[in-house]
Amino acid sequence: MKEAMKAKDKVRLAALRDIKSKIMLAVTESADSDTLDDAGVTQILSKQLKQREDTVVIYKEQGRDDLVAEEEAQAEVIRAYLPKPMTEAELTEAVTSLMSELGATSMADMGRVMGAASAKFAGRADGKAISAIVRSKLG
Repeated sequence: MKEAMKAKDKVRLAALRDIKSKIMLAVTESADSDTLDDAGVTQILSKQLKQREDTVVIYKEQGRDDLVAEEEAQAEVIRAYLPKPMTEAELTEAVTSLMSELGATSMADMGRVMGAASAKFAGRADGKAISAIVRSKLG
């Protein structure tokens, strides 16, 4: 944040301040400890990224190009702190491997596979993409 302040990078600074406030809020809501694990931080970052992407769509529909650019720039700042997303081929291969590990063979196993996949690929793959692949393999 100091670097963004010194560089007078308002977009980066706004994104970092928002991330910091969300993390601090999560830490204060958690009565268990004074820290947040990597999975918790990744979840917060993923949620913030999703919010930015949804906002971009809304602004585009409204013709607010000035706000679109700012939201996209903040989304790029957030992406820099997230793990590299999996490609569709990597995700398909990983989900197939996980399904064979779990012994999933029918749609009755969907919940078990989704739970394990969501935990294993958190921050690297979208839940909708995982669900689509699992449905195609089990269906």
